[in-house]
Amino acid sequence: MAMHEMLSKLDPAKSLQSTSVEDLEKLGSEIRDVLCNLLATRTAHFASNLGVVELCLALHSVFDFRKDRLIWDTGHQIYPHKLITGRYAEFKTIRERGGLMGYPNPHESDYDLFMTGHAGCSVSTALGLKSGDDLMDQGNRKSIAVIGDGAFPSGIVFEAMNNAGELNKDLIVVLNDNKMSICPRVGALANYLDRLRTNPFYTGFKSEVVKVLNKLPVFGDPTERLLAQIKEGVKAGMVGGMLFEEFGFRYIGPIDGHDIRLMRKYLEMVRDQKGPTLLHVVTEKGRGYKPAEENPVYFHTPPAFEDEDGSPRVLSIGEKPAFTNYARDAIANQMRRDSKVTIMTAAMCQGNKLEPVRDEFPDRFFDVGICESHAVAFAAGQAKVGLRPIVAIYSTFMQRSYDQIFQEVALQNLPVTMMLDRAGLTGPDGPTHHGVFDIGYMRVFPNIVMMAPGDSTEVEPMLEFSLKYPGPCSIRYPKTSALAFERPAQKIELGKSEVVRRGTDGAIVAIGAMLQQALAAADLLASEGISVTVVNARFIKPLDVELLGQLFEESRFIVTVEEGALMGGFGSAVLEAACHHGWDTRILRTLGLPDRFIEHGERGELLHELGLDPQGIAHTCRELAQNFAGSQAAGV
Repeated sequence: MAMHEMLSKLDPAKSLQSTSVEDLEKLGSEIRDVLCNLLATRTAHFASNLGVVELCLALHSVFDFRKDRLIWDTGHQIYPHKLITGRYAEFKTIRERGGLMGYPNPHESDYDLFMTGHAGCSVSTALGLKSGDDLMDQGNRKSIAVIGDGAFPSGIVFEAMNNAGELNKDLIVVLNDNKMSICPRVGALANYLDRLRTNPFYTGFKSEVVKVLNKLPVFGDPTERLLAQIKEGVKAGMVGGMLFEEFGFRYIGPIDGHDIRLMRKYLEMVRDQKGPTLLHVVTEKGRGYKPAEENPVYFHTPPAFEDEDGSPRVLSIGEKPAFTNYARDAIANQMRRDSKVTIMTAAMCQGNKLEPVRDEFPDRFFDVGICESHAVAFAAGQAKVGLRPIVAIYSTFMQRSYDQIFQEVALQNLPVTMMLDRAGLTGPDGPTHHGVFDIGYMRVFPNIVMMAPGDSTEVEPMLEFSLKYPGPCSIRYPKTSALAFERPAQKIELGKSEVVRRGTDGAIVAIGAMLQQALAAADLLASEGISVTVVNARFIKPLDVELLGQLFEESRFIVTVEEGALMGGFGSAVLEAACHHGWDTRILRTLGLPDRFIEHGERGELLHELGLDPQGIAHTCRELAQNFAGSQAAGV
């Protein structure tokens, strides 16, 4: 730690406003060194943080965020901000259980205002902060949103800009343009930003021209009105950024986001502007580490590497490939078999490992950017004309399209297949990314069929089933290795579970990858003389009511196990069915996630803490078996 002389001495109670440009540049070098040291020990968001070092330092040297407001969108670019706001000593714990979070966290620091793990909401919240400060007579506070060009096309951004233009608040939006989301950005807005970036008339020259043009008078007769229109047309051609101007924002830029001196100059200028202002800053993702500059996609969240030469160190999550790999291969196979099958994602091509699918089927692959609502409604349109669209989006991001799942898909009963990656505990990414609510938010809609593969062998059969089913389907799977359990193959049939093991004392009904934990728990119980049936539920909706009825009739106890929120989840569905059919609910226990947000940590650590590992499941079964034996002895 001693080698980071400036970082180790920073006082978070003091701003950087009096710090020289030279010292800020030295501070930037130390920050980059800390980031590289971190990647020697664990995977973390890397390239995006390297790209905002100077931007972060310039912001903190112009504004005083002990009172001013700063929202980072998306929050994974928060590391430099954390390092200069009093968390340097703890930084080595980032993304570890009990350590710093990899996203903004108000519980860690007053400098973090929102826990921002999803993209696009910064302009809305920054505008809300400014509006609230004005109403509370604290209008001297500045409000700044930093948003990347990958997140900028999100619909909520334009909703916020539309409102900001009307309210005319002193809002500053810093557009961090690095030509990237996780993968290269897509869409018409990306092309527009490219044109602004390559405009030969940079801000210094353009501002002088605009000053001259603004001095031209505007009179009332037709000739003079024509001259005024010509004047505005010249301004538009010289200045650029007219899309933003039409929303009521003063557009300034583009400027070099790695030149601290220049950045300070322009931030000081926009600090004193009245009304909404958009400062267009051009940065380079991975700046300062050549491999990350050359391959920012890989280095977005790379595996840990040796600090000496930057060579990757392989981090194994198990001998078997992840569920995501099997999902990707299943999608490709189905697209080879049926030309009506299409695939779409929302800026998560890399996360869903879909690059090979994109390359093989460019005409049937659609990356819509960080626009999940649009992705689902777009898929509904394709389904309406006879295609079989697959929407592959993380569980935590799919909830952003909740209204479209309801209105455009379920209500219309359209055959859209939703593949929910990262359904369950996502480990170091924490509560913003744990995909634990999809069962509850989808189960309430009529027409939707919901499935979860118990192992790797079920991924493709479930996808094939969904692509033949005449209505909407969802398939959820976690961020973990996918094992294969040897057993006779059983066809996927609507609402039918699979009995993997027969027992005489009780039953464990597992949904999805929790089958692995349930089988291991059954082994532990068997060594103690407790024999349990293990059921791979397969379907969340519709439930296998016939099998459940048999279990309630034959078992001394039943335990449901899910990697999702208990409230409204799979266990709740079983309990509802039991109440409806008059089954004895006293023998039922539901295991899943409690009614609180789960902090970050390795998946195995979290499963153990929540009683969802084999030992925890066995403990619950053991208690129920003992309770039953006690009741019998008492003659109850």
